[in-house]
Amino acid sequence: MTPRIVLTGAGCITPIGTEVGDFAQNLAEGRSGIGSITLFETDGFPVRIAAEIHDWDMSDVGEDPARWAPYPRQTRFVVAAAKKAAISAGISTTNVSPQRMGVYFGCGETFVQLSELADLVVQAAADGNDDPSMLMANALDRPNEESPFSDPHLAVTGAAAICGAEGPCANMIAGCVSSSLAVCHAANTIRRGEADVMLAGGSHSMIHPIGMSGFYSLEVLSTANERGAAASRPFDKERDGFVAGEAAAVVVLERLEHALDRGAEIWGELTGYADTHDAFRVTDTHPDGRGLATCIHAALRHARLNPDDIDYISAHGTSTQLNDRIETVALKRALGEAAYRIPVSSIKSMLGHSTTGCAVVELVSLLMVLRTGVLPPTINYEVPDPDCDLDYVPNTAREKKCRHVMNSNMGFGGQNAVLIVSRYEERRR
Repeated sequence: MTPRIVLTGAGCITPIGTEVGDFAQNLAEGRSGIGSITLFETDGFPVRIAAEIHDWDMSDVGEDPARWAPYPRQTRFVVAAAKKAAISAGISTTNVSPQRMGVYFGCGETFVQLSELADLVVQAAADGNDDPSMLMANALDRPNEESPFSDPHLAVTGAAAICGAEGPCANMIAGCVSSSLAVCHAANTIRRGEADVMLAGGSHSMIHPIGMSGFYSLEVLSTANERGAAASRPFDKERDGFVAGEAAAVVVLERLEHALDRGAEIWGELTGYADTHDAFRVTDTHPDGRGLATCIHAALRHARLNPDDIDYISAHGTSTQLNDRIETVALKRALGEAAYRIPVSSIKSMLGHSTTGCAVVELVSLLMVLRTGVLPPTINYEVPDPDCDLDYVPNTAREKKCRHVMNSNMGFGGQNAVLIVSRYEERRR
């Protein structure tokens, strides 16, 4: 029999809460984490707003902030989220074999080395030296204290060390669906019998001149600086792009029998998941949403559910004109008439877009929906868009007891991933 995969813990570090309960409460209250950028000087920069994490350091999880200071922000966020998740799941060396526990993350590239290399290029040009091999040698010769390795896999190794995970560990990068894929692959690792417990999650912090300049050049960032916290407005007709954000989240996936044997609290069950690709263009999503629609169908088949069984959808909902229209088309294509009945909301209206980390942040919100029966709203929804005609839970949270909930994610270039989480029921065994 195929093993059932349950979720037994979660941790998060976000702009609106660094504890899962606070995070869920602030989502329900429609609180935005978007404000003026403080992480770099924005004078002359066209985008001056983002969703930053403020007043937080590694002492929150009992770690020495000085020890972790050389590491990129996103590494610190996700390692802390992993420790919180492990604690919430009650994991210890007495009830989980370290060799049977692993870590799969979806963490994007950092900008530490890129910015340092850019500085070296500028300096070399000033010195009359344009030899690229010398530039690389100078960068790599720097001691870690001056130039810490910014490889995203550091997040995996840090989390594995802090949680005592000696099993399968890897990081995957696939744009906005990275952490979704981490969950999918973690679940498959358990199903293949290679682990009993997996920490799965992701993070990103793209609030950096290099990262934001790239997205600005693609014309996908909101420039509505004057709107501030109201700039991220998924599915609203006047949306003008996404707001950059930073966040991390980690969930604990566990083989059901293992969780029951150690008396773990079960937050929910991962009943369905899938990933697909549009195979359309290098950067564009197919206008008919064919990849996401196929992905939703596949996840429903995996979960043995029908469209009418889904009670709520946490949408990708980035607040770009293209994404929100195509995601709406895909939901209707995949779910038929049920799409008009199922509430859909985007928490990016409050958190901005944390790119590679967004999916598991949304997965944590789904777990809390199952627990509390409160659907987070899509805030800043003011002007209906004829092309986006579903129920987006506008502006105010809604109470609804849910049995099956879904997260949809669309990655840059046509990658898609869908996760379905269900209320745990013993009779499904």
